[in-house]
Amino acid sequence: MSNHVAVNPKLPSGGTNIFTIMSKLATEHKAINLGQGFPDFECDEKLKELVAKHVREGKNQYAPLAGLPKLNETLSKKMEHVYGMPIDPTSQICVTAGATQALYTAIMAFVNPGDEVIIFEPAYDCYKPQIQLAGGTVKPYNMTYPDYEIDWNEVKDMVTDKTRMIVINTPHNPSGTVLGEQDMQTLEEIVSGTNIIVLSDEVYEHLIFDGEKHQSIMRFPKLFEQSLAVFSFGKTLHATGWKLGYIVGPEYLIKEFKSIHQWNVFCTNSFVQFAVADYLTEPENYEYLPSFFQEKRDAMNKLFKEVPLTPKVATGTYFQAYDYSEVSDLDDLSFAKYLTSEIGVAAIPMSPFYTNPPGDKVIRLCFAKKEETIHAAAERLLKLKG
Repeated sequence: MSNHVAVNPKLPSGGTNIFTIMSKLATEHKAINLGQGFPDFECDEKLKELVAKHVREGKNQYAPLAGLPKLNETLSKKMEHVYGMPIDPTSQICVTAGATQALYTAIMAFVNPGDEVIIFEPAYDCYKPQIQLAGGTVKPYNMTYPDYEIDWNEVKDMVTDKTRMIVINTPHNPSGTVLGEQDMQTLEEIVSGTNIIVLSDEVYEHLIFDGEKHQSIMRFPKLFEQSLAVFSFGKTLHATGWKLGYIVGPEYLIKEFKSIHQWNVFCTNSFVQFAVADYLTEPENYEYLPSFFQEKRDAMNKLFKEVPLTPKVATGTYFQAYDYSEVSDLDDLSFAKYLTSEIGVAAIPMSPFYTNPPGDKVIRLCFAKKEETIHAAAERLLKLKG
């Protein structure tokens, strides 16, 4: 007889996340996976060679807690070049084990039991459990298809004296929308004079289309003073499995962030940091990304022209939301499973990104794929015309 100890779950609901469920289903049915957000093409050979070079040179020992000085200096120059904001490489940056760890550490550093955190749903699925683990209360604001816009007057009404943090994500996963300059200015007004910290998830900073500019918190000096911005090398370098990211903010917030960071990962792998530091000294190694992914978005929209799904054309990220109400009355999870098992194309339903799903008949598809992958998916999806 087994002798199990009592377990008191820290999260109100366990279970497997939607990405794992849909990717497993995709594998079982040999479906083309447009669900999970990873590229099916290689990262730059030059970058791979730099990683190999630094491994061969024995860069195998611990890096400093906040990141390699060379990498942080490269990032400081990059941010001034892109956003015009001078960032101190020694006190305002911390390199992390991916963006998810940066988000988690930021939330654990500043959110205490009883604090309220406003998030915008559909929201990337790690925000809510991380807030709950910190003892915070999630206050979701629902954005809905097709616009996924924010009424900032409603947000202002959600703020109380218990509001400790507002989490934003731009460009936004899963909707593919972006926040504009006016959005950021209004957010700045809302938090000004309060103890609210803005946690800005900017992992898709370079994936922004149609001539738009990414409105980073670094473009707004007053807002920056009470904000943290999170970035991902995985997204920028087509290398999601490397799990390397960084966080930027004013010195007093980064200092507190580091005090928690040192007790969970302390530092991240050294040789990839050396390689990225070399690679990102050349702006052309990231400045091509908007046009590169816009071409992929446009290719998907052209190839899907006859597919009976209605897109919310993405203005950022490598995701696009699709309304399927023309072809099915199924709820979005059932429809995503049907698409995967019967049509052979894996998608992600939108409802798992909500606390209270609005009932939209919407799925999310990823276009960070080779054109032949998107073409093959389009051919299969034509079966929906039935």
